[in-house]
Amino acid sequence: MLSTIAIESLKRRKTTALLTLLSITISISLLLCVDIVRSQVKTSFTRTVSGVDLIVGAPSGQLNLLLSSVFNIGTPTKGIDYKSIASLQSNSQVSWLIPLSLGDTHRGFRVVGTTNRFFEHFKYGDMQHLALSQGDVFTQSLSTVIGADIASKLGYSVGDKIVISHGLGNVSFNNHDNHPFTISGVLEKTGTPVDKALYVTLQGLEEAHSAPQRTSVSLVRRQAENQGNSAHEHEHEHEHEHEHDELTSIDVKSNAFTPKAVSVVMLGLKHRAAALQLQYQINQSKNEPLMAILPGMALAELWQIMGNVEALLLGLSGLIVVCALIGLATMLLATMRERYQEIAILRTIGAGPFTLLLLVQIEAMVLTILSAALSIGVVAGLMSMLKPWLSSTYGLFLSSPLFGKSSGVILLLILGCTYLVSLLPAIAAYKRGLHAGLSQH
Repeated sequence: MLSTIAIESLKRRKTTALLTLLSITISISLLLCVDIVRSQVKTSFTRTVSGVDLIVGAPSGQLNLLLSSVFNIGTPTKGIDYKSIASLQSNSQVSWLIPLSLGDTHRGFRVVGTTNRFFEHFKYGDMQHLALSQGDVFTQSLSTVIGADIASKLGYSVGDKIVISHGLGNVSFNNHDNHPFTISGVLEKTGTPVDKALYVTLQGLEEAHSAPQRTSVSLVRRQAENQGNSAHEHEHEHEHEHEHDELTSIDVKSNAFTPKAVSVVMLGLKHRAAALQLQYQINQSKNEPLMAILPGMALAELWQIMGNVEALLLGLSGLIVVCALIGLATMLLATMRERYQEIAILRTIGAGPFTLLLLVQIEAMVLTILSAALSIGVVAGLMSMLKPWLSSTYGLFLSSPLFGKSSGVILLLILGCTYLVSLLPAIAAYKRGLHAGLSQH
């Protein structure tokens, strides 16, 4: 009965009611969007790297090792000797191993030395494999595969040659000009740090770092050619280089090259339950000081540092909702003088003061419940439409359900706040009902 009267009363004031409904709907939608994005960003953040059970490097702190190996941020740790890598590879619990060599850049973008195992085993998001939009993975020692952001920002494509620089600065005077890398492939956009990195072969990286020695050899060869050495000798050298290139190509594809040292090693285990046990064994290694971290735990620790940002976003959105609810109370108060005759009529047909108080509160709750229902539909539709764009551009992979426990808590809090802000106009209606008559005063 009262709900019917409340709805009819709102229909008579449909212009102000619709504007209030729109205001509250927008506010609740904004708050729900922030909550969904916050929770989904946290989930996607913790899935920046998937399927990697352990990350092993020199002792430098859990967050530093994570940032340098996964996010390409900070200074890489000192190298791990190949003997330690071989020991990890031969461990019965290890299924696969990805070596990473860090410390070089190209025009401000990080260069990562690795093998084709990286493209085979590294995953992100919901265990998604890296995919190529152009070209192929490493085919020779001086091959490089670049991230999508680098390809778009620098205008690179398959077949272009690039020169890497030693060190992590945006400007370097120590360029490896004598060993240019050829782009063999471009990765599809992932929305992760992979998009902003160049991947080169470990063998090519060591060749580039030993450039002074190789430069002198190539200079002697060019001088010998310029002095008119015999064609037979030149052909012999050319054949030798060609054989070397073929051997290099085979080594690259089979991951047979063994570097002297690498910066970080990513491990995939046959059984994930053995991760803690192997982590303890690695951290207690006496042959070489090593540190093994669990990526999931390290990412969770890093997210805690960023917790203040998400709290701030939720707080600002909450203030917007409160402002909208205050607008609801203002609307009810503003129309109260217009409803004096309505209140008087209700009193004459037997409605008590508490009934009038309850009537105003029901009107407020009806508006808020309708706004909440509209907001859920709007947000669900919006997120469904933006899902492909969010995943490809920002690496935000929306997973079901969109509305979790936090969304339910938010809606309950909004209903509670609606009850509180509606008390003021409800009390005004109650007081008016105590001495209402048929005539207006």
